[in-house]
Amino acid sequence: MTRIIAITAAAFLSLTTPLFAGDTPAPEGAEVYFVNLEDGATVSAPVTVIFGLKGMGVAPAGTEKEATGHHHMLVNRPPLGEGPDGAEELNVGLPADDNHRHFGGGQTQVTLDLEPGTHTLQLVMGDLNHVPHNPPVVSEVITITVE
Repeated sequence: MTRIIAITAAAFLSLTTPLFAGDTPAPEGAEVYFVNLEDGATVSAPVTVIFGLKGMGVAPAGTEKEATGHHHMLVNRPPLGEGPDGAEELNVGLPADDNHRHFGGGQTQVTLDLEPGTHTLQLVMGDLNHVPHNPPVVSEVITITVE
């Protein structure tokens, strides 16, 4: 019985370890950026955000292909790696909620219905399991004002 538990545990770990590895290499010089927004911009709702990427390709979540990833956008939260869960998010898949938007289908733009006011945005590339690359491929944090 103990052997069955050990084998089951080993199988489980072998299946889940890649989800928490955080060791997918980023291509040297890879950059992600906002194409149509800049820091300090004043915009109207809804806000269309176009993602730019240089030095790597876009592939849907779950696609294992070298030098690719998919977009995530952090909205109204500290920069990647900072804040209460900052250290953990560099090694595990990013959560999916209002502050962590996923584009696992390979999308390269989104239209957001943001409330009037000031908002921060940051783009983050994730590997096939939504884990940031090593080193992380992230944009600068920008602040926009929605009128």
